[in-house]
Amino acid sequence: MHRTYRGRVLATAPTVLAEDEWVPVAEEHRRAVEALTAGHRERALAGEPHPVEDFLFTYYRFRPGQLARWHPGAGVVLLGAAARERLAWRGYARWAGPDGDVDGPGGVVVDAAGVAASQGRRLGHVRDVVAATRGRAPELGCFGLHEWAMVHGSAADPSVLRHERQPLRLGAAGTDAVVEEGARRGWLRCTHVDAFRFYPGSAVELSPLRPARDTQAALEQPGCLHAGMDLYRAAFLLVPLAPSSLVLDAFRLARDVRELDMRASPYDLSRYGREPVRVETSEGRAQYATEQRALAARGQALRDRLLPLLDAVVVPAR
Repeated sequence: MHRTYRGRVLATAPTVLAEDEWVPVAEEHRRAVEALTAGHRERALAGEPHPVEDFLFTYYRFRPGQLARWHPGAGVVLLGAAARERLAWRGYARWAGPDGDVDGPGGVVVDAAGVAASQGRRLGHVRDVVAATRGRAPELGCFGLHEWAMVHGSAADPSVLRHERQPLRLGAAGTDAVVEEGARRGWLRCTHVDAFRFYPGSAVELSPLRPARDTQAALEQPGCLHAGMDLYRAAFLLVPLAPSSLVLDAFRLARDVRELDMRASPYDLSRYGREPVRVETSEGRAQYATEQRALAARGQALRDRLLPLLDAVVVPAR
């Protein structure tokens, strides 16, 4: 059962949390995020970038302060003076209370209908990709060669080096040889558009797949590291409808994905304490596939949590 307030649907029987119940949870979340992001924030002040740990904030544009701001998610009413401050935040509205009095003491709740109206069409593509990927088995035969393919031909064109301050473990010629062997053996099968778009022309020619935005839902698969990392984007696009516990779990997965992605890359990251996953060897490929499988399982569990939220806000195309 629902009531409407100024055209917006507000649930009348949600979970109601007193201020002394939800404020400690919000503080615990803030402290957890601050601990996870301390290194990034310190490096940002010092102007010292980190090729592994800073990526999520340079690529996804969701700031540490935004991640630290706790949201209960849909269907939870927050009571107290601290809750009323959220009326100035995007995506919150007054809750009318069980008696329907919007001018009474009430509380504050996520404005699910407002979020749907503002974000629904934008999230349609995200929902299609997440749902299609959830329905597929992971493919584990790429061995992270997308990062190698991105720097194919770097001896002739150094501009393809995305982390130019980090040396290549095998040098330019050795890196090219790994890419070319991978192409011959059918391992160079990147399914992710936002990895493939960084391929130089020489690597594009070696790739049997040409992922594009309009084929993303048809090609994306849960074994892809970048598909798992992008669940963080899907989660924070749903804020404040998505609870912060979900967003933080997606962030932690994305951090772990980035670690494997760069440890298996052609770059020498020993100065950052990262031991390589040597995918140029059979042992390294086996290690990569084992870690990839575990990350894929975590990604599928997150998709199970994301899909009901996406289904609730996506506005069908007309």
